[in-house]
Amino acid sequence: MNAFPGLILWLILLVVCWPLALLALILYPLVWLVLLPFRLVGISVDAVFELLGAILRLPARLLRGPRSA
Repeated sequence: MNAFPGLILWLILLVVCWPLALLALILYPLVWLVLLPFRLVGISVDAVFELLGAILRLPARLLRGPRSA
């Protein structure tokens, strides 16, 4: 359901300016491939920060003791 508005916008662009719509259709996968390494680096950096946060919070979790259900 997330791609539906994009499809509608692309169809409107196709009707209004079909060369630009076709260029966007061709360039979208290329731009996605170029940006893929940056996305992977972002995921890795986020994972490192989550790990550091978990390490810093570990003593407090250990001192709190077991949780009662």
